[in-house]
Amino acid sequence: MNENQATWLSFLAEQGARLSESTTPEPIGFTDAAPINAGFIAPLTHLGLIAATGEDAASFLHNQLTNDIEHLGPGEARLAGYCTAKGRLLATMLTWKSGDTIYLQLPRELQPVVQTRLQMFILRAKAKLADLSDDFVALGLVGADAELLAPWFPVLPNAPYAKVDTDAGSLIRVADADGRPRFQWIAPLAVAKDAWPTLARRLPPAPPSAWRLTDIAAGMPTVVKATQEQFVPQMVNFEVVGGVNFRKGCYPGQEIVARSQYLGKLKRRMLPATIATVGVAPGMEVFAANEPDQPCGQIVNAETIDGATRCLVELKTAALESGGGLHLGAANGPLLDIGSLPYALIDPT
Repeated sequence: MNENQATWLSFLAEQGARLSESTTPEPIGFTDAAPINAGFIAPLTHLGLIAATGEDAASFLHNQLTNDIEHLGPGEARLAGYCTAKGRLLATMLTWKSGDTIYLQLPRELQPVVQTRLQMFILRAKAKLADLSDDFVALGLVGADAELLAPWFPVLPNAPYAKVDTDAGSLIRVADADGRPRFQWIAPLAVAKDAWPTLARRLPPAPPSAWRLTDIAAGMPTVVKATQEQFVPQMVNFEVVGGVNFRKGCYPGQEIVARSQYLGKLKRRMLPATIATVGVAPGMEVFAANEPDQPCGQIVNAETIDGATRCLVELKTAALESGGGLHLGAANGPLLDIGSLPYALIDPT
């Protein structure tokens, strides 16, 4: 473990965090539990960070990712995907530019593999990639307001995926969840340690799982290790939430992603669901009661709350339209209670 990461985790423990027992510890709770239906602050220790620099960094990433990186402005962030040649997502990420550096934020468990794969294709491009996962601290803030953040950010990003930079780091507004604004603050370690006590007096501390629950509420998919190469972007609504630009040039898998978009109604989509059980994990299969012999979908993301699981599930649209029940693991497994997305699904015409 990097020294900065160890220092940050030790600091969080001093602030009341309980850490998981593993080789990659993560806060699993705080002394006082934060209600996720209210505002909270969470250390996003599950996220890694790749930095790209060099005069060809933007054009290189533009040719590798599903979104427009060449025209990524200093006051914005964008979602992007990294696909195989078959159009299957290896990673979903948040991208932004500060100064001359382009940042790619993705699950920490995927960062080394994705960075190594990207590095293979740099060839003669004047670009360098670096792992900065432990050089900055990512804080997730739900329900923060201008008064609370004014000492560090006099002006807040005013819409999802707007970004503000100051000496305190970068503040990115991401997709709202349940009508509440959500921000990511990417801060140097010293700044984060100094700010935490002030923030925690107004926003109860919560573990990263609480932030991931708000991602689920916002209908925002995250590819994890168990679901790599499982989804074309449209299967998890990634083009709907702004992760795919169909007007940019080629990238790995671009032809398949474009074909999926323009050859009629999409046959698979992602929806939120609740399951009255625990132990649900990404990659687990879902079955329709009236078609028990083969799965009709799989879990994309899942988090436990109050003895149940909230999840995002990728499904055949035909299974939804059939009217039969959807079950986890087998046709007689726990029932999925399908919910509604916070955004409209618009099929290509």
